[in-house]
Amino acid sequence: MTGHSDMEHTSDHPVGETCPDCLPKSGPSSPTRPLNPTQGDISPPVILYPRVTIEFCDRCRWAPRATWIQTELFLTFPTPTLKSITLIPLNTPETGGRFRLWLELDRGMELVWDRKTEGGFPELKVLKQRMRDIIQPGVSLGHSDVVHSSIK
Repeated sequence: MTGHSDMEHTSDHPVGETCPDCLPKSGPSSPTRPLNPTQGDISPPVILYPRVTIEFCDRCRWAPRATWIQTELFLTFPTPTLKSITLIPLNTPETGGRFRLWLELDRGMELVWDRKTEGGFPELKVLKQRMRDIIQPGVSLGHSDVVHSSIK
């Protein structure tokens, strides 16, 4: 088994081989001794921006939609443009029907989409344009920016 799929292959090592950075490290963090944060094995995560949070009603079975949007956003805005996308399933009567997408920047949180106030789920093209307008104004989204004329 390799460390990257062919689609993820971006370094100089041959496709099908595990890159040196993905190989397990030997030494103090071996399977015989658990990781010890006091000995430098683990460092806490650094808060990085921009990051996205998608909160969704799990009772409505919207996890597949949330993961699809997560994947599409990472494909359109790869790291370092977006640092992380967090999915938060909600399962209470108060959060029934919720599907919201938040963008957190170093200056605060911004609600990008709310299914209840927008009247439905986002068309991916529109969502990507809104995200771009906030984190990369003026950058083309290629086919997602093309305006198609109506066929009569």
